[in-house]
Amino acid sequence: MQIKHLQNKSIDYILWDKCISESINQLTYAFSWYLDIVSPNWEALVSENYEYIMPIPIKRKLRVPYIVQPSLAQQLGIFSKTNIDEKITTDFIKQLPSLSYELNLNYQNFHSDGISIPNYILELNRNYNEISSYYSKNTQRNLEKSINSNLLVKSDIALQDFLSFYKEVNKDFIFPQQNLINQLLEKGISQGAMTLYGIYKDEVLIAAFCALYSSNRITYILPASNKEGKSCS
Repeated sequence: MQIKHLQNKSIDYILWDKCISESINQLTYAFSWYLDIVSPNWEALVSENYEYIMPIPIKRKLRVPYIVQPSLAQQLGIFSKTNIDEKITTDFIKQLPSLSYELNLNYQNFHSDGISIPNYILELNRNYNEISSYYSKNTQRNLEKSINSNLLVKSDIALQDFLSFYKEVNKDFIFPQQNLINQLLEKGISQGAMTLYGIYKDEVLIAAFCALYSSNRITYILPASNKEGKSCS
């Protein structure tokens, strides 16, 4: 398989996003609009006709490029609408342009020398009673406590309300992280890939989070909860 290393200006964004949207392991983190925000000037490894693609999140220190997992992009790695075996994964890793890198491959990129990190996934193809029956007793108690607290969950809360609350709860939420999150949420909402949720008690916002949508999963990101919110869970 021929694998090309492309600079950002040489990437065909239309073919790129087509491959991601059709991938068996589609993740929103890998769409071009998402990468443009979390890793400006990202580069790529691509096979012929963009059958297999791999984003390279590049940073530079003293003009020396290095690869590091971007903030708010849990998994990247290789994407394709066809099977990704270990040989393909190895071939792509060998083509990475830097020997000094830190990169989280996605759940379809097995490599025998890799380190497996747990990723908790809740399957939603069963009814709620069946799903909740497997919850720990502590989780069930917390849920009952939340229900008894008469909380109200609202979707599509205002972006500024979310950002103000997130900044208030997370004291280390400073520039440039603040600018990155602001851009990402604005773009994600406009793309229909994100929804902001707020949890209210007595009409006061006490917790919030963002739901990030891919074709077959919903990812829970950017959670924030104040003292009152934590006491209700």
